[in-house]
Parts: sequence; C-alpha cells; structure tokens
Amino acid sequence: MAVWIIAILVVLIVIFYISAYNGLQKAKVNTEEAWSQISVQLKRRNDLIPNLVETVKGYAKHEKETLSKVVELRNQLTQLPADDHEGAMHLSNQITDSLKTIFALSESYPDLKANTNFANLQEELTNTENKIAYSRQLFNSSAAVYNKMLLVFPSNIVANIHHFTKVDYLEIPEEETKVPKVSF
Repeated sequence: MAVWIIAILVVLIVIFYISAYNGLQKAKVNTEEAWSQISVQLKRRNDLIPNLVETVKGYAKHEKETLSKVVELRNQLTQLPADDHEGAMHLSNQITDSLKTIFALSESYPDLKANTNFANLQEELTNTENKIAYSRQLFNSSAAVYNKMLLVFPSNIVANIHHFTKVDYLEIPEEETKVPKVSF
C-alpha cells in the first residue's frame, strides 16, 4: 500500500513539474510574440517614413533638419540588434516625437495638408502608431503574466531550477507623461 502512495505522489510531482515548466515556457513565448508584434509595427512605420519624407520635402524645403532627423533615427533603428528592446523603444519614441513635428508642419503648408499622398501617409502612420501603442500594452501584459509565474509558488521553484529570468516592462518616456499645455 505504501508503494502505491509513493508512486502516486511521484506521478503527481512529475505532472506538476511538467505543467509548471510548460506554463512558464508558454508565458515566455507569449512575451516574445508580443515583442515580435512591436517589431512588425516598427518595421511598418520605418517602411512608411521614406515616403512621408519625400512627400513633405517638396513643400517644406527649409524644414530639412527635421526631415533629416527622422531619416537618421529610422536608420539607427534599423541597425539595432534584434534583442536590444530598450534601444529600439528609445529610438522609436524619438521617431514618434519627430513625426508629430512633421504632422504639425502640415498646418503651416495648406498645400501639403491637401496633398492626397501626405494625407494617406499621415493616416497610415497614425494607424501604425496606434498599433505600436497596443502592441506595447500587449507586451507589458504578457510580461506581467510571465513575471508573476516567476514569483509565485510553486512555479517559482521550476523557474529557479531552469534559470528563467524576469522580463522588463516597456516604460513611457518621462517627457510623454507630462500634461500638454493647451491655450486658446
């Protein structure tokens, strides 16, 4: 009888161990997939930027510095190693700020604002920025689930045995947390 009890306990421990390990792996894969979605949207935006810059160049020749900055940031982003998530988000935030400046230019150039190509590109980039924001949220949610599994008993035992490590959250840059000043 004691042999059966021991055998059942061993089987239960093995089932638990396999279940905890598989749960950790699934959570890790979900986090990696969420980062992949961010990468896809960043690539999409990077592919749209040259078209936007060329469209704006014809209207805003003296805004060359802003346009050059966007292109330079885009090129830096494409040269980053795939696993440099922090660097990618830092450059991505700078590109977002620069794109806001370019969109603001359209107010100074009515012909540019009326240009169909510019309007289409602006809409595509706005949609892409929204998708990037959603993908960041998804990444942070996936990272939270994964990180919780690393901390809670009993899956933390399996995580420690296999050296699973915590995933850092994507954070909003300090300048984006400030309330914008609106005046009439």
